[in-house]
Amino acid sequence: MHQRLISRSWPAVLASVIVIAGAPALAQPVSARDAALHARLLTLDTHLDTPANLERGGWDIMRAHPEEGPFSQVDVPRMRSGGLDGGFWVIFTPQGALTPAGYAASRDTALGRAVKIREMVAGNKATFELASRAEDAARIAAAGRISVYQSIENSYPLGEDISLLKTFYGLGVRMASPVHTLNNQFADSATDPVKRWNGLSPLGQRWLEETNRLGIIVDGSHASDDTIDQLIALSKTPIILSHHGAKTVFDHPRNLDDARLKKLAATGGVVQINSLYVAATSSTPELRARQGALRAQLAKWSQLKPAERAALSKEVAGLDAAYPNWRGTFEDVMANMLHVLKLVGPDHVGLGADWDGGGGVKGMESVADLPKVTARLRAAGYSEADLQKIWSGNVLRLLAQADAWRQSVATPTAAAPPN
Repeated sequence: MHQRLISRSWPAVLASVIVIAGAPALAQPVSARDAALHARLLTLDTHLDTPANLERGGWDIMRAHPEEGPFSQVDVPRMRSGGLDGGFWVIFTPQGALTPAGYAASRDTALGRAVKIREMVAGNKATFELASRAEDAARIAAAGRISVYQSIENSYPLGEDISLLKTFYGLGVRMASPVHTLNNQFADSATDPVKRWNGLSPLGQRWLEETNRLGIIVDGSHASDDTIDQLIALSKTPIILSHHGAKTVFDHPRNLDDARLKKLAATGGVVQINSLYVAATSSTPELRARQGALRAQLAKWSQLKPAERAALSKEVAGLDAAYPNWRGTFEDVMANMLHVLKLVGPDHVGLGADWDGGGGVKGMESVADLPKVTARLRAAGYSEADLQKIWSGNVLRLLAQADAWRQSVATPTAAAPPN
């Protein structure tokens, strides 16, 4: 728990929560009391796909980007207004061919994204700080800076060389998942219709052993149910689902059933609630084509004339009107979170909304809207102590446990010979 050093009166806090860089007011304004509560909490999100935006020419993390709507949800002004103290910035690579050439290309992409994260920090030292230990988060927040932990989503870039995990650990990676949307060399995916390994592959079991040895949190999001079962059973430290949902609320392969959620919690694990796969939505080829075209235009934002920018912003803002059921709502997210909280309790729940990776819903458009979650949970009866666990305490506990295991199995330094 901490108190931010940025000096703001509570009316100013409330105003900053409700109005963001010209964006429309929140549908359900947060009270001054709830805004004050949220400001006291150390708040982390476990799945920030924002590093992808860092690779876009002219895109600036230090500027608010409300004109980009769902295509840009995390930047410093909105992090400050939403009280987000940092989180796990994702090194993501899409699944490719299981070949030496595919592995090499993906490895280079992943290393490049890790470099972009470090460049963001190095270029804005007064704003960001790299974090690697559980205790770093509170210290960095107390100094008025934003924590930059790193995670790997999809270990495909490692190829068949498990030793590369040590390289990424040296770069600051403290969370990793074995698989993404398709089966790979390590494990089966939740969304691949044909199971290859019925869980972890033999190489995947070695991946798990090395992830534990290095003190990296094991992330089961995107993995098949069988894979999650094996991660829970075999991991030496509790695992996390960094951006996940409840199958009871919405039956989707990416979500987990109640029995497995209870098993996860019984072993000390944590599920971070996503804002994707929270309700039935519709997607059409026309919508996907339109989204792709908008992304391409937004990538050229810095080159557009004022009139072109205005027209593009209007088109982005019109997505909800043109396709009213293409994404979920804030209440859908909260239905998932409240269900899982009731099922396993506040020691095992957090938020990983998949910002800038397809997440965000109506009523929770960007990280600026995070105080709404605090307000909703307080209204549901959760205490400040509960909220502190949910917002950061649980994931930091897992990080501390992973690091403690690393230290417990580290090879002791050979004793120095007597003089």
